[in-house]
Amino acid sequence: QVQLVESGGGLVQAGGSLRLSCAASGRTVSSYDMGWFRQAPGKERDFVAAILWIGSRPYYADSVKGRFTISRDNAANTVYLQMNNLKPEDTAVYYCARRQAGNFYLARNYDYWGQGTQVTVSS
Repeated sequence: QVQLVESGGGLVQAGGSLRLSCAASGRTVSSYDMGWFRQAPGKERDFVAAILWIGSRPYYADSVKGRFTISRDNAANTVYLQMNNLKPEDTAVYYCARRQAGNFYLARNYDYWGQGTQVTVSS
């Protein structure tokens, strides 16, 4: 059974930084496309970033381009999300997920999810 565990969330002031980690079981990180999504109160779960299993090519939502960086460490079976210059609108629960098939921008195309980690950015 695939398990994904997020960590690294917390409370920061606007302009600060956080690095989220997603530790996975098995060969999940090295053999699948991985993604980060976030869900703010009263809003839908939205795509943040993804990294392909071959070549580690990254993709980002327009709202985080230039501020967030997704990366992976196959030996540690871990995917990271470095978040810089955080803004109050980044406040959300952040989820790590493994893509099963289809367009990686859509949450419904991911088959395994972590429990999420809270990120709160104050003004």
